[in-house]
Formats: sequence, structure tokens, C-alpha cells
Amino acid sequence: MSRLRFVPFVSLAASACFVSMLSAGAQTSSAASQQTPAATPQQQTAPAANTAPQQQEESSSAVTTIRAFVPEVNLVFTVTDNKGHFITGLKQENFGLLDDGRPPERVTKFTQQTNLPLRVGVLLDTSNSIRQRFKFEQDAAVEFFLQVLHRGDAAYVEGFDVKTDLVQDYTNNIDKLNTAIHKLRPGGGTAFFDALYTSCRDQMLTIVSKEPIRKAIIIVSDGHDNQSRVRENDAIKMCQRAETNVYAISTNISPSRDRADEVLRRIAEATGGRAFYPTKIEDVAVGFHRIEEELRSQYSLVYRPADFKQDGSFRTIYLVARDPRYHVTTRKGYFAPLPQR
Repeated sequence: MSRLRFVPFVSLAASACFVSMLSAGAQTSSAASQQTPAATPQQQTAPAANTAPQQQEESSSAVTTIRAFVPEVNLVFTVTDNKGHFITGLKQENFGLLDDGRPPERVTKFTQQTNLPLRVGVLLDTSNSIRQRFKFEQDAAVEFFLQVLHRGDAAYVEGFDVKTDLVQDYTNNIDKLNTAIHKLRPGGGTAFFDALYTSCRDQMLTIVSKEPIRKAIIIVSDGHDNQSRVRENDAIKMCQRAETNVYAISTNISPSRDRADEVLRRIAEATGGRAFYPTKIEDVAVGFHRIEEELRSQYSLVYRPADFKQDGSFRTIYLVARDPRYHVTTRKGYFAPLPQR
């Protein structure tokens, strides 16, 4: 596969020059990849047939394997116009990307992914504050699973009040998810931040995949919290470490927005998700439908960041569409891993 480079640029205003240099860099990289490598000394000279077994053992024991860490970032994002319609069919040259303030060293893959494998968690607020509308939430969540889960996808269900209850671990079985959702009963206080933190830590952070996947948590709640031990920022950081997009569907259907609705918006935006605010409880299903549509209207970009350090620091991601009519939704950054010991 030829490897494309984002050529360093000073500002996004220089987009025309950036695109032409990008194309030239891609051709150069492709030509280089077609060259036949020279034979190694081991290929040119066969080992002598009368080599003593002891010498072979000594030679074999002297071989040292060095494993080099090659940083790669899998970035999944969506593009919408000013009316919120999803835009498909764009190409790599339609975007500009900065990682920690610098163009990436190279882009290794760019695709439009409509069937990227999903790992989805649905968190339903089961506190007393949502008792009157809980049945609508349950039915909407089941319908969401019926529509969104394909072969190769997996989902889990958690309810939360003062504690988080994993009623169904990862599965592709709709009947199991349906049964789990209807096991939940409302009652108690609300530990919203704790639920989001533990869900990302225990369910999302543990996922290991060599191929790009889409990890998302859908949380249905009014956003109020009166029992959590962790703070809002702690929950956001854990979601960022787990590289998980958070989508929030507010159950506050009053005409005015309150501080809890702003909490939902901040969490969603910081993690590359989106917050939805139904005007009536029946519209919770509309929020689920919009999330379903977004999860199947995405792009995947894999790149190697420049000047990368394994220091555990947070590296910001700045991805924009060259066309000002389009808006890119993706996560705000990621935490660089620390060296393995």
C-alpha cells in the first residue's frame, strides 16, 4: 500500500499549495514502494553444509530481537453541512490535520467507512428523576439495537443510579440486550460521572483491535449528578483514554435548558460525540436514530504523528474540512502511551 504524506504547512489558508504538495508526496511514496530491495547477505550466501551443530546453536543464541514502537493513530470522524446532513464521498485532500500542533509524519490509510465494526454501550439513567419517562427510554434503546447492530458488532447495557449495574456484557444477540434493558428498574440517586468513568475504564479501555473500530457510549440521562466520587473532567479524560465517543440524549423535555444539559454537551463535544435534546419524551427515539445514522456515516484516517513522545501527555487533534460549509466531528485528542517496562 502506498503511503501518503500530509506535507507540513504553516496555516490552513495555504490549502491549495497543501493539496498539490500532498499529491506529489503520494506519487513519490508510491514510486519508492515499487523498488525491489537488494538481497541481504543471508540471501546471497547460503550457509555451509558442514557447519557444526554447536556453531549453529551459538549463532542462533546470539540473535537479538529489537521491537520498535511505531505510533499510529486511528481517527474516526463524521462530516456534516450547516443543516446537520451527513456528507459522504469526500477524499483525503479535502481535509487538513494537525496533531499536537504539527502535520502528521504520514497518513497510512484514508477510507470512508460505512460498516466499521461497532462496540457500543448504552447507559440508561435509572435514578428517581427519570421514573416517569423510563419506559420510553427502554423501548427506544431496544429499537436502536435492532437497527444498528450488524454482524461483527457488539453491544452492552448498563443502568446507573447511585451505582452502575452491568446487566448485559458485550453481545450481538438482540434478545439478550432486550431482556437486559427491561430488567432495569428506576430508583435512587444519581452517580452520572461515576457511571461514565467506570464504563469507559472497564468496558472500552480493555478492547484491543488491530483494525479500526468505532467505540461509542450512548447515555440517556437528564445530566444531573448528586452521588459521584469522580468529577466531570475525570470522566471525560477516561473516555479520551479509551478513545470512545460519547453521545448523550437528554431526558429534560422542559422548554428551557439547565446546567445539566450543558454538562451533556461538554462531555459529548470533548469526546467527539454529540448531544441531543428532545422536546418531548417520544423524541428520545429520534435521538437514537440520529446516532445510528452517524455511526454509519463516518470516515477512517490512520496516521503517524510527528515528533511523537511516549510521555503520557495529552496530544490535541485538529481536523478540519477545507470547505467552510462542512463541519467535522471527532475527538479532541488522545493520551500518548508510556513506554512498556
